[in-house]
This record gives sequence, structure tokens and C-alpha cells, in this order.
Amino acid sequence: MNSLDWAVLIGYFGVMVAIGVWSHKRVDNVSDFFTAGGRMPWWLSGISHHMSGYSAVMFTGYAGIAYTYGVTSFITWSFPIALGIAIGSKLFAPRINRLRSRLHVASPLEYLKNRYNLPTQQALAWSGILLKIVDVGAKWAAIATLLSVFTGVSLNQGILITGAITAVYCTIGGLWADALTELGQFVIQLLAGISMFVAVVLKLDDKNIGFSGAWDEPALHGHGKPLVGPYGTVFLLAFLFIKLFEYNGGMLNQAQRYMATGSAHEAERSARLSSILWLVWPVVLFFPMWMSPLLVHAQKPDGSDSYALMTEQLLPHGLLGLVIVGFFSHTMAMCSSDANAIAAVFTRDVAPVVSTKARSWTERSGLIAARVTTVVFLGLSMTVATQVNSPAFKDIITVVIKWVAGLMGPIAIPMMLGLLRTFRRSGPTAALTSWAAGLLAFWLVNYPINWNVDGGVPLQYQVSIPLAVSLVLYVLIGYLKPEDTPERLAIIEKVNTDGDGAAAVPVPAGAGDDVVGAP
Repeated sequence: MNSLDWAVLIGYFGVMVAIGVWSHKRVDNVSDFFTAGGRMPWWLSGISHHMSGYSAVMFTGYAGIAYTYGVTSFITWSFPIALGIAIGSKLFAPRINRLRSRLHVASPLEYLKNRYNLPTQQALAWSGILLKIVDVGAKWAAIATLLSVFTGVSLNQGILITGAITAVYCTIGGLWADALTELGQFVIQLLAGISMFVAVVLKLDDKNIGFSGAWDEPALHGHGKPLVGPYGTVFLLAFLFIKLFEYNGGMLNQAQRYMATGSAHEAERSARLSSILWLVWPVVLFFPMWMSPLLVHAQKPDGSDSYALMTEQLLPHGLLGLVIVGFFSHTMAMCSSDANAIAAVFTRDVAPVVSTKARSWTERSGLIAARVTTVVFLGLSMTVATQVNSPAFKDIITVVIKWVAGLMGPIAIPMMLGLLRTFRRSGPTAALTSWAAGLLAFWLVNYPINWNVDGGVPLQYQVSIPLAVSLVLYVLIGYLKPEDTPERLAIIEKVNTDGDGAAAVPVPAGAGDDVVGAP
């Protein structure tokens, strides 16, 4: 990087902070901070939903998969996400919006207290918070890795720089700051992605390979196959189910985008927009990664530095800075949205249970607590980021695929399926049992103790078995021990209908309105 690249990067950071300061004026209470007061336009919600699903892991971990295996990086990652969000646009998005509009909650997990019971809500809240700390830690490590390639700063310095700047704008501006910065980041990464795409095509022409002839090169042998290596059919199907839950609210931050729109219909439209973006845009981003074996030789065994090396070689200064800003935009978008979601879960779901003072917070006190919690979460995730390459985690892609994908199912299944009438018989027993058994299954397939289980359990089973165990037990226990009380049925009807007159069962007075924090 030279002075021009640094100017682009510093200018970007300045704009992000300015947006946060401007958004501060739009945040008057906790509802504004966590759900934008239900006033976010559907198109902004859709772009924010799309951007909050990316991070620099795409340009490190998934760049390594693209470098090593080719197009399977798209087939087994962004395509399942696009399909999962498309399904969720009908199945989950409208119902999650009604959590705010009909149950008057500000956290995606707030409704679980009445849908199941308090222990279930607390189990899912605490496990979700801990998983998110690890997940976001991997994202900080990914962007710090890229920053070290371009600038020479250490991993810990890169984590501190990106985390501190993100903390400023998302802490003072809440979800409005997240969404507006994500809109700006979307424009930046659009320019950066197209620049890189064009640079690679021109380089292929210079080498007399051409756009279409590249796939015939020996270095890309087998890279055109959709499912190769550890990323086979079972992995694809497991990932589809995981992403169906994760990107429709199971990991909390995307749920807030649905809750922030004005109506259930607008939430559905925002999900459809996000789905289309996930189907189209990653192809543009992945193409240079697929071509990278023809242009660079990765220094790291997993190929995670291939995209950064290619960027250095192909782009002039100024455009190099723009692409680096694109890396930051993805990571900061995801991490800031995660921080806001976890702050919502802690201040609305956890704090009122562990502290009597939290139950009587005023609007001002609640807003201060939300901001403090955001800073604490970011600090903890940055601490974890310094350990991502330790023996406990191995590497970035291990954290993202094995830990996050493997553990997300047991946490998300009770939350997401609890919204649907089909699973109305599944109560707290089903929810807690499926959650605990799913976590146990994750441990067994990844860290067996004294019994002789093959240490090389295929990746597709590492991520699919915990989800399958949770799903089967949640459904099975619901039928064997139904717990569909009138109060729980009333909650389900409220999130499945837009008007009281449309409810299929009588709604007891006050049902759904005694959720923690409801007005």
C-alpha cells in the first residue's frame, strides 16, 4: 500500500464513523437501537440483510476453498444461502417481523419466554452469545490476516484497529448505523468486486488464456466440478438446512433486519432481495478466486492468502485501496450487526433475569446498557480473535464451518421452528432436549474422549449430525409429549397472523404481551 491506498482506507473509516454519528440522532430508545423502530425501508433491510452475511472470511477461508477446489465454493456456500433465504422469505421473514409488530419485542429471543419457558430462553440466549463471540472472533482474525498481507501490521494490531472503529459507529448509532453503513459498504464492494473481476479477465487475456479457455488449463483440472473433496452431496444438503435456519434469523443478526421493516409483507420483500443478491453477486466475487491458481502461488497450505496476493499483483494503487476497503466493508458489516444482535439478547433476555435492577431500567438506562454491552461483546470477540490460529481452533475456516455451522442448528431449531404452527406441540421439553442433545452430538463427532472413534470424521458429518439430532428430537418429543397449552398456542397465532380476527384459536387476554421488556 502507498499513500493513495492509505487515503482511501482512512477516508472509508472516516465515513463509517460519520454515519454512526449521524445515526445517533435517530436513536431515542431501545427499540430504535435494536430494530430501527420498525421504520426501515424494505430495500435497505434487504441490502443490510445481504451485507451482514459476509465477512473477510470469504476472501481468506473461502478463497482458499476456491483456490483448491474451484466452483464448489459457490455451489456449497452462497447457493444454499440464496435458496435458504428464498424459502425463508415465506416461511420465517413475516413471522419474525410480527415478533416486533404484534408481540412488541426488541430481541429475536424475547418471545421464547412465553413460547416455551424461562430456562429454555436462557439456555438459547447464553449459548447463542457464546457461539457468536467465537464466530465474530474468526471474522476479526480474517480481516486482520488480510490487513497484515497488505500493510505488515501484526494480527493483534489489525484486530484492534478494525474492532475499535466498528465499535464507534455501531455503539452510538445502533441498527440504523449498521444498515446505513452497510448500504455504503454495498456500493464500495460493488465497485471493488467489479474492478477485481475486470483485472483478472484482462490478465487472462494477456496470458493468451482467455475468459472461456481458462477451464482447460491443467492448473484448473477438476475445478469446474460442483461437488469435490470434502464438499459432497451430504455436505451440500446439510449446509442448505443450516443456512435455512442461520440466515433467516437463527444467528440472530439477520432476524433483526426482518424485525426492522414496517410490516410482514415488507420483511418478505427484503428477504427476496437478499436472496437474489446472494445468487448473483458471489459469482462476480468468486470468479477471480477460481482463476487464482493460474495467476499466483499461495504461500499458505490452505490457499487462504491467494486472493490477497492476486490483488497486490493485479491492481494499481488506489484500486488496491478500494479492494482492501471492500474487505473491511464485509467484515465490519457482519461484526457490527452481530454486536447489535447480541446486545439485544443480553439486555432484553439475560440481564432482566440475572439482575433485579435491569427489570426496572428506564429508556435511557436501557439504551446505555445496550451500548455498554455492544462494546463488551466486541472486546470479548477481539480477544478470541487472537486465539483463532491456536491448536484449539486450528484456522479460520475451521471455526466458521465446523464450529459455527455445527453448533448453530441446536440453538436455532427451537427458536425458528417454534414460530410455525406445524410444530405447535413441541414445548419446553422438546426444545431443551433437542438443544442439549445437539450440543452433545457436536462434541462426540469432534472431540471424542476415550472410545476409539475415527479422528477423521468427514466434515459433512461434523456439521450435519448435530443439526439432524436436534431436528429429530424436537419433532419426536413434540409428538410423544405435546405441550401445546392455550397460552403457547396464542403466541404462535400472533406470529402467524396479521390481525386478531384471523387467529385460528381464541387469544387469551394479554397473551404475548407479558414478554420481558414489552410496553
